[in-house]
Amino acid sequence: MVITRHDGAAVTLNVELAVSEAQRERGLMYREELADGRGMLFIFEQDQAMNFWMKNTFVPLSIAFIAQSGRITEITHMQAQSTRNVYSREEVRYALEVPQGWFSRAGIGVGDRLELGAL
Repeated sequence: MVITRHDGAAVTLNVELAVSEAQRERGLMYREELADGRGMLFIFEQDQAMNFWMKNTFVPLSIAFIAQSGRITEITHMQAQSTRNVYSREEVRYALEVPQGWFSRAGIGVGDRLELGAL
């Protein structure tokens, strides 16, 4: 998967897809590690308010909420094993989880675009 940054640079990310309800419910739970440059893209059938938590997730993550167009609308951080809900501020189509801080390390921010051509 490719994310195009605001400066035009392309950043490649190796993602697993969570398309089914069962895949989205399990997400990255029970993983002991997640390397930089890897993540999970949650794909939903329609735009909606998103709600995620970290129960049984052992790796701290950052999550990007992404509009149907591929534009990143917000990025937030989630603590390992927390049952605190993390909500999107607006309805979106996708969510992308990566190791905590990876977006910053890769120079990716709000407004950058996920290339959705292959989806």
